[in-house]
Amino acid sequence: MQDPYYRLAPFIQEYIYAQGWSSLRPIQAEACRVLFDTDQHLLIAAGTASGKTEAAFLPALTLLHENPSRSVGAIYISPIKALINDQFDRLTDLLRFADLPVWAWHGDVSQSRKKKLLANPRGILQITPESLESLLINKSSDIDRIFGDLRFVIIDEVHAFIGSDRGCQILCQLSRLAKLTGNQPRRIGLSATLGDYSLAEAWLRADTSPSVTTPKIEGAARKIQLSIEHFYDPGLVVRAKGDTRDRVFNPYHLYLFQQTEGRKSLIFANGRTATEEAIAALREIAQAKGAPDIYHVHHGSISAALRETAEEAMRDGEKLAVTAATVTFEMGIDLGHLDRVLQLEAPASVASFLQRLGRSGRRGDTAEMRFVCAEDKPTGEEILPEQIPWQLLQAIAIIQLYIEEKWIEPAREMQYPFSLLYHQTMSTLAALGELSPSAIAQNVLKLPPFQSVTQDDFRLFLRHLIDIDHLEQTPTGGLIIGITAEKIINNFKFYAIFPDTEEYLVKHDGKAVGSIIVPPLEGDRFSLAGKTWEVIEVNAKKKTIVVIPSTKSVTSSSWRGSMGEIHTRVLRRMRKVLQESTMYPYLQPGAKRRLQEARELAQYKGFLHQPIQLIEEDVCCILPWIGTIPFRTLERFLRFYAKDALGLKSIKGRSPYFLIVRLGKCKLETLDHEIRSLANRRLEANMLLPDDEIPKLQKFDPYIPSELLRKSFMSDYLDLGELTTAIAKW
Repeated sequence: MQDPYYRLAPFIQEYIYAQGWSSLRPIQAEACRVLFDTDQHLLIAAGTASGKTEAAFLPALTLLHENPSRSVGAIYISPIKALINDQFDRLTDLLRFADLPVWAWHGDVSQSRKKKLLANPRGILQITPESLESLLINKSSDIDRIFGDLRFVIIDEVHAFIGSDRGCQILCQLSRLAKLTGNQPRRIGLSATLGDYSLAEAWLRADTSPSVTTPKIEGAARKIQLSIEHFYDPGLVVRAKGDTRDRVFNPYHLYLFQQTEGRKSLIFANGRTATEEAIAALREIAQAKGAPDIYHVHHGSISAALRETAEEAMRDGEKLAVTAATVTFEMGIDLGHLDRVLQLEAPASVASFLQRLGRSGRRGDTAEMRFVCAEDKPTGEEILPEQIPWQLLQAIAIIQLYIEEKWIEPAREMQYPFSLLYHQTMSTLAALGELSPSAIAQNVLKLPPFQSVTQDDFRLFLRHLIDIDHLEQTPTGGLIIGITAEKIINNFKFYAIFPDTEEYLVKHDGKAVGSIIVPPLEGDRFSLAGKTWEVIEVNAKKKTIVVIPSTKSVTSSSWRGSMGEIHTRVLRRMRKVLQESTMYPYLQPGAKRRLQEARELAQYKGFLHQPIQLIEEDVCCILPWIGTIPFRTLERFLRFYAKDALGLKSIKGRSPYFLIVRLGKCKLETLDHEIRSLANRRLEANMLLPDDEIPKLQKFDPYIPSELLRKSFMSDYLDLGELTTAIAKW
């Protein structure tokens, strides 16, 4: 069989030689064979730094070189702008001796650059789903000229799209493009974090005929080095000015400083507030000890200039840098050599753990990740569930699920994505103009995400949009966008399917620092870009905040957030962590002690065998060990079905870990029986939704009929089947 290297275009062979490659990597050779010798779609599922990007582009660019396209030849779709910028530089270098231009298209790209592409559409277009939506709407008459001979659609980080609103949006966009151009390009998906390949393959081939090939590459076992340490955080620590002894610093923050000192390190946190707090603490310790300020923050609310500064600092192989980031650095941006990755608390999923672990060890080195879990220092008055180290258990469970089973969370598809239905209906009308109701149905309901939406649902949906003046019926019976909806559709924020938050722009000396969501008061102090700022002026009308640097402590929070959904398998493995006696080799002294304490507590209290525990005279806690969706279902069963019937006083909790129930007139045994007998009841999801409740969770839900919102919530946000199955195992 011919070596795929010799099939590649001459300029690519020269590039490979110049890079000093001795051969193509296995995944690259297999990708070449699929794209050169078949007509199938391609899913490239391989580890971080395995050469996935080149595996997609080397054969695709060769085919475009041999048979030039009359339009844009390939679209590269990325979940984030930073990844486009990173890949733009790599592709530009690869194509410097080829007649194939590369175009980046997102909000930070100049209009003059975009006009050049529109004037002569060819080469490779790198774009986000939101910018692609904008093209479909605003350049609808030019779509065939721009994409009429499109050959390839390359989707990076497909795991970030599958099962999400943006993933469904992409499938809609690709189907619309195919219909407008009469052309069906081949699809190539890239991911380092996939569990069930069949789910990803089904998503990638949606609404097309060709099958998907996923090359199976048996590579050398990846070397990983893990550790978990645990701290009791004492909170505010008072330190005398000039005192630099280790014992005068918060031990949790000091540990972070010591773990990153002298190392190029990336710190992952589960929210923007945590990244800011970590870097502010590290910067304070470094300043006290006379160490250089090498600290950066990278998240969606930091200004583009400061994000780019952080990226450049992490790429610079000659200098040390430490950056704390959220999901913005979880994607495949090439940061070069990293000495260490740290994770504050536990990530929400095995998939996120693997993505973050993959930031290190990218040059064949050992991938190293250190978890750091912290709890508030106990006072002795904590109730039972607050004595359990949830984050420590979750970190261990996530690691063990991967080590033992290579298990990764499967994608969860929405049955009724009505917010997306609104978005794509209005986008289609904005692009095509007046359409009859039947033509709208033909254009929209046949899009892949809407297979479960019935004709009756859609008629109800259209009538409602007419009633609220988002659609207007013409004298001929056609439908156009109504006056009320025009302001929504004509705003650039419409292109995104995810909710937009109202943010306040923070400025210092006339320059943007970033943005925050929770508006402060004058005199408040908050962290942003790893520094503390004092508010001088708040302009609510212009949504701007003027600040000056401050050395005092933070007084207000800048963002709200949640952990996201956690799978039941993770909670079940957390329970098993408490049941078994293994002391996992990656646990550090503090983590070992805390785990042993938790296991002794579990044995003493017996809550692993009896999930419902009396913690005060008329108060009990429920430790169900189930994921976010069945937990939500159980909470609603208690709140809306059992509360009045049993005489319960109140139900509150921390999802998905525990519920606190004030029993009132109800006996503990009665509550236990009611929950355990759930499987024998003829319970319907609508019984867990009060008649007057209309859940509005997605961006465009305010414009959806209440009947459809309730239907979506019951189907996609509750799961009685999983709940009853879990309870049966108690």
